[in-house]
Amino acid sequence: MPQLTDPDARHDHDHEIETLAEFDAAGALGALGGYRVQAVDLTARTPDLLAVATSGAVFLGCPMHPDGLAKVRADGAFVFPPVPDLPFDPYRGLLYTADTLFEHLEQGYDATPDALAYTWFQRTKADGEHVRLDAPLHPRRRRLGRPRRTPRRRPRHRRHGGHAMARGTTAYAGAARLGRTLARSGVTVATGGGPGAMEAANLGAYLAPLQDDAVLDDALQLLAKVPSFAPSITDWARTAFEIRDRWPSGGDSIGIPTWFYGHEPPNAFAGHIAKYFANATREDGLLARCNAGVVFLPGAAGTVQEIFDNATPNYYESRGEPTPMVLVNRAHWTERLPAWPLLQSLAEGRPMESRIALVDTVDQAPAALARLTAE
Repeated sequence: MPQLTDPDARHDHDHEIETLAEFDAAGALGALGGYRVQAVDLTARTPDLLAVATSGAVFLGCPMHPDGLAKVRADGAFVFPPVPDLPFDPYRGLLYTADTLFEHLEQGYDATPDALAYTWFQRTKADGEHVRLDAPLHPRRRRLGRPRRTPRRRPRHRRHGGHAMARGTTAYAGAARLGRTLARSGVTVATGGGPGAMEAANLGAYLAPLQDDAVLDDALQLLAKVPSFAPSITDWARTAFEIRDRWPSGGDSIGIPTWFYGHEPPNAFAGHIAKYFANATREDGLLARCNAGVVFLPGAAGTVQEIFDNATPNYYESRGEPTPMVLVNRAHWTERLPAWPLLQSLAEGRPMESRIALVDTVDQAPAALARLTAE
């Protein structure tokens, strides 16, 4: 499982260089083999590049003087050049934050980096350019970007559910309570990072450290003023930042949204955000990291896909022992979209059979997870 560590610390175990100071320290050793240099401007370090051995090094988006560039290529280093005219950094070494993605929100959502990246995606997706960029970018995030203050090796629970779940509804409040309960139990809450049930679970995790349980009720009431991101993502996001401003010392959680679904903006309550262009890469990466189980709230096609994306490695045990799967809302998963009977049939007679559960309400999910984990 990836470790979550402080981004300000040195990372000698993975040999990543993200600042000039780190480059200078590594260069003083005389060789950069095995290092990955990410988005560091090296145009003023030509003498150093000429003097140090760079065979086996990887340079991701690092501007260099032609002499330095020719030398490192002659050494046999791997060089991924800067990509001009993009509204995002394809070699970013750290996770996003909501503040980064929603920068310039005061000018309206269309001015934010998140909206500009989606506009670029819409313009270029026909030629698959977004897929080519995801390939070099996200393998660099094997540690999920080293978010701050998150304990090492905490088990992760993922919460899946529909983006259409509106603020102000009983279902939204239930998802928020679930996120709070799971965060207080000591696991890291990870969601798809979007609106609806995903936002609710991240909200619950954000407010989990606050001892006054009435705070969640107050926050839910304030958010209900703007029930959905439609018709105005700007107003929807601003109300979330109002909550964060009112209670600034929130807890950590993870959101992994995608620009593939452009109608789903990221929510502001996830402390650490990894955003992808390729939805399949995003789904597989998040599910692989949720070793403490996954809760599936009522949803539509996307949630059905995610149930069986998670069931497949559990069925084949390709990631080790099956992890818990809890489906919430019996009527939804047995009548409206009967995924539960199929999941039961797949699990019958296999180790995953003891790791799946169907519950009626979201408040029953934590106990179901605990029972499945203990079995």
